[in-house]
Amino acid sequence: MSDAIVRSSSPITLIGAGNVPPGALAASLTMAPGIVCADGGADVALAKGLDPLAVIGDFDSLSDRARMAIAPDRLHPIAEQDSTDFDKCLRHIAAPLVLGIGFDGSRIDHQLAAFNALVRHPDRRCILLGGEMITFVAPPELRVDLPVGTLLSLFPMARVEGRSNGLRWPIEGLQFAPDGRVGTSNEVCGPVHLWLDDPKMLVMLPLSALPQAAAAVMAAPAWPVRAE
Repeated sequence: MSDAIVRSSSPITLIGAGNVPPGALAASLTMAPGIVCADGGADVALAKGLDPLAVIGDFDSLSDRARMAIAPDRLHPIAEQDSTDFDKCLRHIAAPLVLGIGFDGSRIDHQLAAFNALVRHPDRRCILLGGEMITFVAPPELRVDLPVGTLLSLFPMARVEGRSNGLRWPIEGLQFAPDGRVGTSNEVCGPVHLWLDDPKMLVMLPLSALPQAAAAVMAAPAWPVRAE
């Protein structure tokens, strides 16, 4: 990414200004100790004693206290108002994986906007963490080993089809759509192997599945970069 603000050879934790459950934050920092903040997420990070590598956003919610506490060369304002701060961060972080926390659950409009950004930038490998669940865009092909009985939900953000092995209810032959069939509360019954025909399917798993999901997402083939 030639327009990257942050470049890292290891996963990055991206903190937003929403709810940041302690367990999810601990899980994220264990895998991705490098921290980037989306706008007011810097206040959240500072309150938890964390030192961000960079703050990216339009800075409409960043406090004066945070501006003074963080070195000026780590502050990266992007003034345009056509995208969310989460979207801005996805576009400007070059890392093998971004673990986003603070974008899930505290405001439904923000959460939906974050899901929208995931499917608009499917070439950016990102997993969103909530207090109980994680969410990511299914890559073209995904292989992941999880305990039998693990909850695995599929939610389409547009019309999408696919195939599966290892799910209690196979998805082959089904046409998914946000105003039609969705895949809530499927279950793992063996090694999971998914194939999707378009980068429009969100995969939702328990937070406890983060290590397996992160490894699977980083190992999976990538969706092609789309012109912006």
